[in-house]
Amino acid sequence: MYDRLKGFRDFYPDEMTARREVIDTVEGTAARYGFREIGTPTLEATELYTDKSGDEIVDQLYNFTDKGGRDVTLTPELTPTVARMVVAKQQALAKPIKWYSTRPFWRYEQVQQGRFREFYQTNVDIFGSSEPTADAEILAFAADALTDLGLTGEDFEFRVSHRDLLGGLLNAFDAEVDTESAIRAVDKSEKIETDEYYDLLHDAGLRYDQAETFDDLLGTDDLADLVEFAETDRVADAVANLEAVLDAADDFGVREFCDVSLETARGLDYYTGVVFECFDSTGEVSRSVFGGGRYDDLIESFGGQPTPAVGVAPGHATLQLLCERAGVWPEEAPSTDYYVLSVGDTRAVASEVARQLRNRGHVVESDVSDRSFGAQMNYADSINAETVVIVGERDLENGEVTVKDMQTGDQTTAPIDDFPGDLERPTYEDWE
Repeated sequence: MYDRLKGFRDFYPDEMTARREVIDTVEGTAARYGFREIGTPTLEATELYTDKSGDEIVDQLYNFTDKGGRDVTLTPELTPTVARMVVAKQQALAKPIKWYSTRPFWRYEQVQQGRFREFYQTNVDIFGSSEPTADAEILAFAADALTDLGLTGEDFEFRVSHRDLLGGLLNAFDAEVDTESAIRAVDKSEKIETDEYYDLLHDAGLRYDQAETFDDLLGTDDLADLVEFAETDRVADAVANLEAVLDAADDFGVREFCDVSLETARGLDYYTGVVFECFDSTGEVSRSVFGGGRYDDLIESFGGQPTPAVGVAPGHATLQLLCERAGVWPEEAPSTDYYVLSVGDTRAVASEVARQLRNRGHVVESDVSDRSFGAQMNYADSINAETVVIVGERDLENGEVTVKDMQTGDQTTAPIDDFPGDLERPTYEDWE
């Protein structure tokens, strides 16, 4: 008996039915916005991650030396991979580049609610546009994907900020501040006590009184306060950009989902502009459902031409938690249009009936285990068959098949020459 590895999951057919519906919905929303699907490799060179994040990231990776002596890693995220892909064909790709992909990733980290060592997410990115409209389109896609799943504005909120606001405010203090460390502290601020938060800001270079002032600034309801405090073009430009993105989001019809939240920093260092995170409005799902933002410097850092970029990556585990909390997670049950039940020496006819129904695009099952009539009926019920077509020897002697509605239990007969005939979706009601 073998046990499943910690942090990895099995998905049985019932679970996959619901997961597939959600994936198809999210991907369908992306496709409607003109995003094109890409496929990406499971393995990348480990240096793809260590060159940008340092050797310490190795502790979070599933990395090993392959048989060719190469240091490789199971991909922990998609952004470096798509950056590599853009650089490889940058001149040939029409701009803006709009890609999406759904796939698994791997990180060796602590397993907790909504977080696994193998996890799935859908990445959606735009490369080649620095316009606020691009940021707004990413927000609009994310909002539409959630509402397409049945969620409403009472179920989720986008907390929107700008990385240059944080960096600009920190630089406005009379102190030598490690900006990246301070921003990471901000990203943790809602998960830790105030004193611990101020300690982290102090460790990053702020005095404690400055840390308190900085915290007060992040809580302001008026972005003009930030411009007045910093008195720098960097903060003024960041405020203008954030407001422009929110105005564009209003034009896209999704401004109602967006709340300005300057404590939203996103932990990854490559973000450069507007960032956002999706949260459960009720707070029952305590952690971020997913997030995204602008990363204008990444393509250039991978050796490409300067290319602005913005994206989002809904994680499926936390998205499931939100949908379950809101009561919109799809039913976890398989769906079968027809079960063709064969009794006696009728396999040839039953197979032809099943083939014709499948040719019409229906989900059709038939017996492959030489089971009894009763066992086949029980199986048809277990797979939620909508209609059972009974092909029995006596029926065929009369030139008929029996058509049974599994929901009501009603059944009738239909001429074998007319089933399915010209009907696209024949049911009991067609012959009752």
